[in-house]
Amino acid sequence: MENSLDAGAGSITVEVDAGGTRLIRVSDDGCGIDRDELGAALSRHATSKIASLEDLENIASLGFRGEALPSIASVSRLSLVSRLQSAECAWRIQARDDAQAVPDALPQGTQVEVLELFYNVPARKKFLRTEQTEYRHIESLFKSMALSHPAVAFRLLHNQKVIYQLPSVRTADDQRRRLAAICGKSFADSLIEIDASADNLQLTGWVALPTFNRSQADMQYFFVNQRMVRDKLLNHAVRQAYQDVLFHGRHPAYVLSLAMNARELDVNVHPQKHEVRFRNSRAVHDFLFRSLHRALGQVQPEQQIESPGFALADRFRQPAPQQSGLGLYSAGTGDRSAMVRERMQSYAALLNPRPGAGPQPRADETIPPLGFALAQLKGVYILAENSDGLIVVDMHAAHERIVYERLKHNAEAENVIAQPLLVPVAFNVSRAEGDLVEENNDFFSHLGFQVERLGPEQIRVRAVPALLKNADSEQLLRDVLADLVEHGRSQRVHDYQNEMLATMACHASVRANRQLSLDEMNALLRDIEQTERSGQCNHGRPTWKQLSLDQLDKLFLRGQ
Repeated sequence: MENSLDAGAGSITVEVDAGGTRLIRVSDDGCGIDRDELGAALSRHATSKIASLEDLENIASLGFRGEALPSIASVSRLSLVSRLQSAECAWRIQARDDAQAVPDALPQGTQVEVLELFYNVPARKKFLRTEQTEYRHIESLFKSMALSHPAVAFRLLHNQKVIYQLPSVRTADDQRRRLAAICGKSFADSLIEIDASADNLQLTGWVALPTFNRSQADMQYFFVNQRMVRDKLLNHAVRQAYQDVLFHGRHPAYVLSLAMNARELDVNVHPQKHEVRFRNSRAVHDFLFRSLHRALGQVQPEQQIESPGFALADRFRQPAPQQSGLGLYSAGTGDRSAMVRERMQSYAALLNPRPGAGPQPRADETIPPLGFALAQLKGVYILAENSDGLIVVDMHAAHERIVYERLKHNAEAENVIAQPLLVPVAFNVSRAEGDLVEENNDFFSHLGFQVERLGPEQIRVRAVPALLKNADSEQLLRDVLADLVEHGRSQRVHDYQNEMLATMACHASVRANRQLSLDEMNALLRDIEQTERSGQCNHGRPTWKQLSLDQLDKLFLRGQ
């Protein structure tokens, strides 16, 4: 498949039988291979993609080693058929020492057919898993290719049955359909689109809302220059971005693509090319973290509601007959829209808290995303009505997030304050860690540390961040140095500070069983709408949930 994509294919078909053990056939409509080069294509370490040292330093193709075809041919019965656009016919060659190319029938492109995998290596064959397990490995790779190359049409058949039929993507709707076909409709319905660029780096793709999370990391696709990778640096940056909003033990879902200059990237560091090495790993990590952290922080409640923002006039223009009856406001009211208008007028001061901040809401204006409070339930939940139905808010969790974000904002605005130690702490480190301290002196100062090197393998800490004055300063600094060695940067101090701020926010938030007035409840709803990451509390739990009228109707079997 990588060779097909390198050949400029616009359509790729993969056919497998018995999980690939009996048949694997890959066909494409790419540029094809010349008859005289078919034999070389099956030779070890032969490639048409690297012609000079400059090409080796600027690898833009997916395949480049020339190992795959001869390796597969050594443990199977492999045949290769290809046709150039200008050729009169296709040419076929069998993977045998004395094989000669013979004429064949095939449209422009290439077809590779692999039969009876490991027929001549029984020791390997007995270690194959079940047919379904082997097929799942193939399907996983197929899905990665289809996600990384949306402009290409893909088709997958297993045991003569079409599993995936994916047309090429031309519009945003096409892209959403492909995401839904590969990752599921729930994933496609809970996406945040990413499009960020800085310093010759461009990040595009989609991350799922924190409310859509997984028990395992099985829906995480990251591509670098359209190559599927599983890289520790990239995974760490994504985890850091989700840290404040994801429930403990859960995993985010995403499809992300990083484009960068190939000269700044080494793709030849892993036998299966799953890992890459960046020339400036810290810059890449920082860029990914900033881009994703900002995108997650900008999610507003209206983006998490299936169909928000109906105008009042539209919402109540023509109630369906089966929906008529008592409203949620009070028994005996006739005109629901009039009641909503009246309620909006009474909450005008909350929507425009400053004198002269703007005109009062009119009847044709939209209802706020989280609507207006109706009541408090058991001193724990707030019930509100919005355009789509019923909103249920965990008032403590929501207020905890609001207070937490304000504390973080204040801490960042004042910068990190250093707290001098009464007795400086000196301890031994490796020579490499000592070098890191000297090379990153400004970085440590920014974090609130005052660190000096006493000798080749000894450092001394004179000050620590004020919020962490009671922490183990030696262990904290060792953790930061370990992060610098592993990832080229450290969020350790930032994370510890956030943990303390989160604890403070938890104690400062409204507690359960506190009775709130309608005005207080509505003020809380408006704060949720204006606060970053307000959909989850500091521990990753949801702060509110939407129950649409359709969901409520199904719950009570209305209209059935």
